[in-house]
Amino acid sequence: MTKHVLLNNIHHQNTRVITQFSESYGDNIASTMVYPTEFAELQKEYPILFRQNPETDKFYATALLGLQQNENLFLEANTDSGWAARYIPANIARGPFLIGFQQQESEAEQQSAVIHIDMEHPKVNEKQGQPLFLEHGGNSAYLEYISKILNIAHQGIAVTDMMFAAFTEFELIEPVNIEFDLANGQKTRLTGNYTINENKLQALTAEQLLQLNKAGFLQLAFAVVFSMTNIRKLIEIKNRRENNG
Repeated sequence: MTKHVLLNNIHHQNTRVITQFSESYGDNIASTMVYPTEFAELQKEYPILFRQNPETDKFYATALLGLQQNENLFLEANTDSGWAARYIPANIARGPFLIGFQQQESEAEQQSAVIHIDMEHPKVNEKQGQPLFLEHGGNSAYLEYISKILNIAHQGIAVTDMMFAAFTEFELIEPVNIEFDLANGQKTRLTGNYTINENKLQALTAEQLLQLNKAGFLQLAFAVVFSMTNIRKLIEIKNRRENNG
């Protein structure tokens, strides 16, 4: 159940949000949708993969967090936040918040972005966690952080289709099957994913490279390529946890 309401400093003056991550809060997911606006940070920690919506055939980007269903290898109870990485994907970091739009009373009838909160989210309460508003008015530092996270998602949504259109135009997207053996002998195969074809990326003409670069998508393509080395990190984490029981 969800209960999304417009956030305001009157009804939610005493609302707090737990900022720790754990399985009990529903954070045990093997992947999460991510946005081009965070690729630069994501590539340092996670494999960035593409998937295709079977209903629309549109591509979207994901960060791989685990190697099997309901597994998040970045959950670590011994850390302050419960998350063992320097950057947390926006869709997870945002917690119970999402961005919405409100009609402004003006001649232009413009819509402004506003923050909504899911009051049924397990991290929302009035007893523990970070406050949303300061005692004497104003947003808390945590809510300012959430605003930045939601802006990353909002701007990322706006450029996602354009990025994939460019990648498709230059035939850079290719399916990838990820196969590996764990230390315990278990064989694993991840299917249904896509990535950037590195050879085709390197074979682009100067004009094509310039076109991608001007659009801001060239560095994103390389970020996806570089991020694939993080699959090895996931395997190492999983092997280590298997060995430790």
